[in-house]
Formats: sequence, structure tokens, C-alpha cells
Amino acid sequence: MFTEERRRYIVDLLQREGKVVAADLSARLDVSEDTIRRDLRGLARLGVLQRVHGGALPRSPSDPRYTVRQQESPEAKLAIAEAAAQLVRPGQIVIMDAGTTTLEIAQHLPLDLPATVITNGPPIAIALAEHHMIEVIVVGGELHKPSLANIGAATVQAFNAIRADLCFLGVAGVHQEVGVSILAHEEVFVKRAMIDGAGDVVAVSAGEKLGTVAPYVVGPIDVLSQIVTERSVPEAVLEPYRRRGISIVLG
Repeated sequence: MFTEERRRYIVDLLQREGKVVAADLSARLDVSEDTIRRDLRGLARLGVLQRVHGGALPRSPSDPRYTVRQQESPEAKLAIAEAAAQLVRPGQIVIMDAGTTTLEIAQHLPLDLPATVITNGPPIAIALAEHHMIEVIVVGGELHKPSLANIGAATVQAFNAIRADLCFLGVAGVHQEVGVSILAHEEVFVKRAMIDGAGDVVAVSAGEKLGTVAPYVVGPIDVLSQIVTERSVPEAVLEPYRRRGISIVLG
């Protein structure tokens, strides 16, 4: 089997089974594990998959650039935002992670909702300017320009001093084994501080990100209380998260 044929086989198997194991591929294709590892490295460079110890998992389709992500899955984001906004109760303190889906949630909060929103996303703060019943607190730090998120030691320190009722967390990948992962290493510690400071942590994710991984892991899947995603996601995709005790909210 030629290299391109072998790599097509690996990609097809990954799509069907959700993961590939190097030793298993070596036996199936009757080639050495070194050959398989070279194939996986090549496919990883193309952005087709995410290498992990012993094999590979589906790679998150998300783009690190905010302006690009604004154009991704607009219908899914709208459905997710409408469902997520209903989770906020009057009087709650809510951490709202920087991101395009969380921005959509902010825009769907009722104008008469009394609440406090704490965010490291300047676009979210601006979107809430006309919500006169919502107190908006912007956590400072260095602006990470690709994601339009405030990051750094000052940001982490600020979130460490907060105890919120709810956190809406932006993610690049959600995987039942790997956990919650993102594209920018600079945001890992900020998101961990958000998680530690919230009673309930809600991942807002388009269905295409479920079962995928990104390069930087924020935490295990058990850090999540709920996942809000689109109604079209098959139950077979959602079941592993339900088994872990995570509530699923469909938009």
C-alpha cells in the first residue's frame, strides 16, 4: 500500500471510530509502527488529526483567529446562545469567557435581567453596554489579539479572587477522554482560574467540536457541569458525556 493510500485509510478509520492507535494500525496495514508514526506526523502537520501518546484523535476544526471564528457555524451559535442565555438566573454572578459564542450569549441576555457579568472579553463588555440591569466587570490584562481576550498574570489573579455562580466557557475541543482543550497556550491558565472560581461550568460548543481535541488541555472533562450544543448532534455523540454526569442542553 502506497503512503497516500495508507494515510487515506487512517483518516477514514479516524472518522469512523473517533481515534486510531499506532500499534493497531501497524497490525492492520502490515507496516512498522515507525512507518505509522511518520504517517501520523505528516497528517498532523496538515491539520487533519491531533497526535496523542500511542495514536491520534480528531483535531478541532476551530480557527485561532477571532475574525475567522465569527464566521464559523453561525446557525449553531445562534441556537446555542438562545439556550445558554436561559440558564442565567436573576441576581447571579456570571463569568463569561472571551469568544464568539459567548459574545452571542451576551447579546441574547434579556435587557431586564439583573445580574453581574465578569468577562475578559472586551467585545462582550461592549455588547452588554445597553443592558442597564447588568453590572459589567471587565478583567484586565494583556490583550491577546488573535482571540480578543485579556490574558496574563493579572487576569489570572483577578479571576482567582472571584466566586461566581456560573461560568460560560469557550472551547476548541471537548473529548470524553482528553477533556477540554483550546488552541492558545496563553489562555490555559486564565480558563483554569475561571473554572476554579465558578459553581457551575458550562461549555458552549458547536457539535463539530465534540469528540475533538486541540493542542492545549485546560482540564479533564469532569470540570464541566453542562454542555450546551446544537439540537442536531446525534445522541451517540452526546452519550459519553451523559455517562460522566454532564448535563446536555440542546439549542
